[in-house]
Amino acid sequence: MSAGQIKLKNPVHMGTIGGAQGLRGEVRVKSFAEEPTAIGDYGHLHAQDGRTFEVLEVREAKNVVVVRFRGINDRNAAEALNGLELYVERDNLPDDDLDEDEFFYADLEGLEALDADGKSYGTVTGVFDFGAGDLLELKGPGKRPVLIPFTEWSVLEIDLEAGTMLVDPLAAGLTDDKDEDPTKQFKPKAK
Repeated sequence: MSAGQIKLKNPVHMGTIGGAQGLRGEVRVKSFAEEPTAIGDYGHLHAQDGRTFEVLEVREAKNVVVVRFRGINDRNAAEALNGLELYVERDNLPDDDLDEDEFFYADLEGLEALDADGKSYGTVTGVFDFGAGDLLELKGPGKRPVLIPFTEWSVLEIDLEAGTMLVDPLAAGLTDDKDEDPTKQFKPKAK
């Protein structure tokens, strides 16, 4: 850990410290990197309070990675980090490693969701994965946030340079099918 306080311009959440591992200052970290042990490959990790952590060693454990940071040398110091979220500057992440249809969550936030007619459904304010697939949170002015599935059927195209994404409002659940009676499924069938 370094003494300098650094505030990131465009932070990307890389992991969360869970607890101490052993007596020598190692911690268990839930890594959000595609390859969990790569958590230290993108430079120093930063906490929101400005602390900086240099990764010295990473190894895999069951469903976490065990990390040793510079300056964290005993169990007490490691326990004090429990629950700390770790970030890296977005510019440190390699764009050239991404496939054409892959994106960093941080790049999606702020995109405006438009349909084919140019109607806006709000901007992406968050990306979530609760286990059944990625969801995008859209928030428009004066509207409540809505979640839409981040699938190829609901999000048709992403243009990072223009700051927009093309959505199918029907597939995304933003509108109902105008030709179908929404109460039809609840009406009893005639005998």
